[in-house]
Amino acid sequence: MEKIEEQFANLHIVKRASENKEPTYLLGIDTSKTVPAEKGSLVAVLCSNGCIRIYDKERLKIQREFSGHPGLFNGVRFANLCDSVYSACTDGTIKCWDARLASEKPVQLFRGYPSNIFISFDINSNDHVICAGTEKVDDDALLVFWDARMNSQDLSTRDSLGTYSETHSDDVTQVCFHPSNPNMVVSGSTDGLVNVFDISFDNEDDALVTTCNSTSSVSYIGWSGKDYKQIYCMTHDEGFCWWDLNNLDTDEPITRLDIQDTREVINVKESLVDYLIGGLYHEKLDKLFVVGGTNMGKINLLSCSTTGLTHVTSLQGGHSATVRSFCWNAQDESLLTGGEDAQLLLWRPGAVEKTFTKKESMKIASSVHQRVRVHSNYSYKKKKTQ
Repeated sequence: MEKIEEQFANLHIVKRASENKEPTYLLGIDTSKTVPAEKGSLVAVLCSNGCIRIYDKERLKIQREFSGHPGLFNGVRFANLCDSVYSACTDGTIKCWDARLASEKPVQLFRGYPSNIFISFDINSNDHVICAGTEKVDDDALLVFWDARMNSQDLSTRDSLGTYSETHSDDVTQVCFHPSNPNMVVSGSTDGLVNVFDISFDNEDDALVTTCNSTSSVSYIGWSGKDYKQIYCMTHDEGFCWWDLNNLDTDEPITRLDIQDTREVINVKESLVDYLIGGLYHEKLDKLFVVGGTNMGKINLLSCSTTGLTHVTSLQGGHSATVRSFCWNAQDESLLTGGEDAQLLLWRPGAVEKTFTKKESMKIASSVHQRVRVHSNYSYKKKKTQ
């Protein structure tokens, strides 16, 4: 633990970018995966004003901007094998741009059904399949799938391959493919359920591997553990759940940790967490970490074990308001963070920022797309449960 504590504690701000003309919340961050970070990596940032900004990672200079007008974006992802960048849109489409081209027009458009409002999505590890989650409309909360492969006869607009409609009963807030197995995907919902699917099967019932119940509205999901055979989730009321899929066919419980409110556990001795931002699995150390923050902009790293969460280190002096997004790069050990102070920060080990003064809070309520989700208290039948 000393190594990871030293690694993160040594992070310092090397660059920062902020938008003074129209300050926005920075809701999501992803980086291109096709080139080493030091050779021209790009950063895509989801902004609350309804746009996606593309930055040069080394200088944090805006290269271009994409708009979802008249819809609003939810989530931002780079493809794994090229510089295409994707986002789900409330207009019922998934949009794809070439991040290195100045054209504002998407190079591909993945169309859903007329009533679909997409609020989550992901693309699988070989860039072949896109899956998106919808808001509940009438009685339907769907997972929608598309073939994302491009070919010489490629059409700019794609219709879906089909849907899963039976496993969630409320808004599908999170979708996350397995980091290396293109057939495995996990979804989370405001119904509290976290479903794992193997999409190589022909139908939804056979594809459902297991269902875990967080008992609260899911805000974040991810994969962890050796060969990524564990899943975890965070909830909108700051809960944390962690499950081991290795134990599905054994008598061992699959629940590794279940904390209903991390603020009550972590804040016993000192105020470390007002909210959870996300999770980070460190492959080399085979260790899962939870990233949390305070309302004044401090970022806290928490180590996960079956006995609970332990504070590792804190990053401060950067943000002045709630931190909404982060992106960790294990190759160059850099960290990108974005917040409600409209700042995008690049942290690196031992780095020194040449000139800066900590910005005053720019937290704004206007033009910010925020969804308030009511937690469901229903009970559900599950194929396999914890």
